[in-house]
Amino acid sequence: MSYSRSGTAEGPGSIQYLRLQRASSRSDIFPKLIAMQKSLKARNFAVFRIAGAGLPNKRKLVCELDNWATGTLESGQQLINAFGEVMLDHIELSLLPLIWNGSENTAFAEAGEFSPLTRRLGADAVPFSGVAFPVRLGALGNGYVTFLATTLDLSSDVIIDQHVRSCQVMMDLLALDERRSVPAETLSEREIACLQLAGDGRISEEIAEKLGLSVHTVNAYLGSATIKLDSVNRIQAIAKAIRLGYIH
Repeated sequence: MSYSRSGTAEGPGSIQYLRLQRASSRSDIFPKLIAMQKSLKARNFAVFRIAGAGLPNKRKLVCELDNWATGTLESGQQLINAFGEVMLDHIELSLLPLIWNGSENTAFAEAGEFSPLTRRLGADAVPFSGVAFPVRLGALGNGYVTFLATTLDLSSDVIIDQHVRSCQVMMDLLALDERRSVPAETLSEREIACLQLAGDGRISEEIAEKLGLSVHTVNAYLGSATIKLDSVNRIQAIAKAIRLGYIH
């Protein structure tokens, strides 16, 4: 993690890292998952999120998105029945992807190089092979992006790339949730303009000069935007504004 001259962080979890085009609806997420499915040569995908986080004995996996083939809707429940408890426990301790072989003479394209990057589950528990990429984004953003197939094309580069893409998918879902829960009082054009320039690394004096405002007025706009976005400081407000699509 490094910092720019303006003091903004540059790295995973920073504002610069969040400058990705977020999905505006769930329909925008499906093409991303289909592309990942093709890259892995998988047959189906399913996105599970963890509900009841922080509540003893209440945690459970909930399927948010999937493209199960007609007649195989029970596959999600089979997966949860076989590995649900393991997946819930695993994500608390590790972010290594989980892989398993199915009982229909399925197998992975074996490559010893990716063994240290994954955790292998017991075979024959379900009729299909699969890989589950765990993602932790906080109490509301934890879950797995899973892919199922007769065979899966896995290598160390593929695993790392698809894990990163899985994180982006879960960030999209979390951002959509936040957008739905955003207060009815939306940001004004001036508040958005000030946040955008602040996100670009401009200090209040530079924003004031750019917009023809006083420094006091700029700080007032940034303060009101921070309150509307239910954030604790300017940096968090900028990050949330990016996730919600107000600025880029």
